[in-house]
Amino acid sequence: MADATVLHDFSHDPRSLDDNSSPVPSDHDDPSLPPIDGGKDAWLFLAACFVVEALVWGFPFSYGVFQEYYSSHDPFKGSDNIAVIGTCAMGIMYLDLPIVFGLLRRWPQYQRLSTTGGLIIMCLALGLSSFSTNTTHLIITQGVIYAIGGSFAYSPCILFIDEWFDKRKGLAYGIMWAGTGLAGVILPLVMEWLLSTYGFRTTLRAWSVALFILTGPLLYFVKPRIPNTPAHSPHARDFAFILTSTFAILQACNVIEALGFFLPTIYLPSFARALGASSTLGALTVILFNVASVFGCVLMGAVVDKWHVTNCILVSTVGSTIGVFIVWGFSISLPPLYIFSLIYGLFAGSFTSTWPGIMRDVKKKRDNADPSMIFACLAAGRGVGNVASGPLSEALIQGFPWRGSAGFAYGSGYGALIVFTGLTAFFGGSSILGKRAGWL
Repeated sequence: MADATVLHDFSHDPRSLDDNSSPVPSDHDDPSLPPIDGGKDAWLFLAACFVVEALVWGFPFSYGVFQEYYSSHDPFKGSDNIAVIGTCAMGIMYLDLPIVFGLLRRWPQYQRLSTTGGLIIMCLALGLSSFSTNTTHLIITQGVIYAIGGSFAYSPCILFIDEWFDKRKGLAYGIMWAGTGLAGVILPLVMEWLLSTYGFRTTLRAWSVALFILTGPLLYFVKPRIPNTPAHSPHARDFAFILTSTFAILQACNVIEALGFFLPTIYLPSFARALGASSTLGALTVILFNVASVFGCVLMGAVVDKWHVTNCILVSTVGSTIGVFIVWGFSISLPPLYIFSLIYGLFAGSFTSTWPGIMRDVKKKRDNADPSMIFACLAAGRGVGNVASGPLSEALIQGFPWRGSAGFAYGSGYGALIVFTGLTAFFGGSSILGKRAGWL
């Protein structure tokens, strides 16, 4: 979910995101437009975005199932760079959003077409990947091309949500992002069954068709509240919000948190198997994380509309840090490990639901800032953490350090990984210190 592209002047554009204390734009009360913060059209839009979020992001978040299959089945068994496929799919979808957002802001008349075009690209990528005979083919299709299509399919949801929701914006984002958590519960089970029953070629082709059938009818509802007209065309603007202390501090914490955020969901199944769990019971750790993150995203989204964003981040930080150091760190059996999965999903899984609060606070400092580009930059920061966490985690578990020399889970060989995850969760919440110092 960026980087420098052309910015635009939304100071006179009703699509701009105003914080709760700003004057309400006149278009909010225009009787010729659908109501904001509620009404049939707003909720249908949000429901469609929920499903798009689930299907677009749910697939790369379920890549662990494919990684295990590719690693143990021909023609990819023993191949290098199998993990790169998933990293490309998720990392590119985070990192390229500033570019995609910039293009769609520059040519807003193509925003609705973007979702349709992105969906077609995703389906083609999945279909082409079913013909792959080596990992390079998979990296290009299931990784890079899918990610590009997913970015264009998903971006209009973010660009339009600010038009449909104002005072309940955080809640709307939280509900939409809960879609990924729900997909993380369902899709891995579906994909594992399809892969074991029909193989990867049929699975990818079947999901390509299913993705089109499930998403296609919903595209009608992913539409702007305010029609595109010449009067609403954006004008060039700068990216000066990046230089504000508010954005710099919150973005730094966002990147730090992301460095460790993805590690538990990658390694919890293998950690559970080290405790003697079956593969099914090991996979339950990730399922519980995703279930909890659904509730965490919605709750945090509701809270961020009312609290200062640093207080919301602090709640996420305290819960995540205690969960990692105390619960996971002392887990020597499955029950406390499952409790950790729920705690981590509830608190760490809701971290991105604080982004509407970050967007609001940055816009207070820089009124001409485009909220969608603030979002894109936050997503890119998370993408940096996502990409970097792969090689970092491999280094942390290489040789299983501290095995037998430390107590509880810290001596399992995963101790360094647990400590690193806990530290990144802790320092990811240090923006509260910036608030106390008056830098935010």
